[in-house]
Amino acid sequence: MAKSFGSDNHSGIHPRILKALAEANSGHSAAYGDDPYTARFEQMIKHLFGNKAKGFLVMNGTGANILSLKALAAPYNSIICPTTAHINVDECAAPESNIGCKLVTIVTPDGKLTPELVKPYLYGFGFQHHAQPKVISISESTELGTLYTINEVKALAELAHSYGMLLHMDGARFANAVAALGCTPAELTTEAGVDVLSFGGTKNGLMLADAVVFMNEQLAPNFMYQRKNAMQLASKMRFLAAQFTEYLTDNLWIELAENSNRMARLLASKIAAIPNIEMTQSVESNAVFAILPEDKLKKLHEQYTFYDWDEARCEARWMCSWDTNEQDVEEFCCGLNRIMSE
Repeated sequence: MAKSFGSDNHSGIHPRILKALAEANSGHSAAYGDDPYTARFEQMIKHLFGNKAKGFLVMNGTGANILSLKALAAPYNSIICPTTAHINVDECAAPESNIGCKLVTIVTPDGKLTPELVKPYLYGFGFQHHAQPKVISISESTELGTLYTINEVKALAELAHSYGMLLHMDGARFANAVAALGCTPAELTTEAGVDVLSFGGTKNGLMLADAVVFMNEQLAPNFMYQRKNAMQLASKMRFLAAQFTEYLTDNLWIELAENSNRMARLLASKIAAIPNIEMTQSVESNAVFAILPEDKLKKLHEQYTFYDWDEARCEARWMCSWDTNEQDVEEFCCGLNRIMSE
């Protein structure tokens, strides 16, 4: 099957992850997380994020986001996020229907919140007729492929905490952010003031595993019950844990993310040399956004798999994956150049 630039969800499973699954498939092991694989995962989370951190395995990214937020917010609360946030655009109203809270969305030029953008929405505290602001939710990397610096995360965390609120990070592409920023996981989360992270893996070489990481386990005294109640407790947990432990061994997760980031930069550099294409976002992780003439975009769709980000202005999104290589990029850009020259 040809490589796709549609999504980093389109790529397959890394061979080391498949091998780890096969090895975990030997013999019997206790269910629901009472197994050595899950115990090792929990220790690795503490090593990455700090001794107070607590990690819980779930089966998908939406489950990680909704359970993270549900642990922090009640139905009478509001969650502040960018208009482009995955929880607002691509989770089928799961926050509203499963948490019952209000999403307050803020328009941003680059998918990133700032204290200045958020402050006008921090009002009504103690007023019984107003949804009580409780969580600021950011994505790292963002849905537009941009990155929050460590200092930008710190500024939002300080703002949230000064109002008695909490900071959630949607880390579906957390590996891409850590790799691009050249920092440690703790520097971008625990030390920056993040309270809970949705730690993604399926967009970066895993088969079926994501995690919820609380930087202080005291924030989630009842999370084990919430996970079960939300149907996200896997009975054969060892197969989720085996993926994540291999993923975190020898920095495999960073290596895979570095490749997808590098291929996106290569893709962007080649596209920049093609006339009549307007890049719309800086390429900071593994996503490239650009506007093409409508007729050229339609022809490109006939030959390659990718998504239109904004159909109204003919904006395309091209995603690179852990297994994207230079030949894939070269072939795509040659095809794109040919279409643009016709």
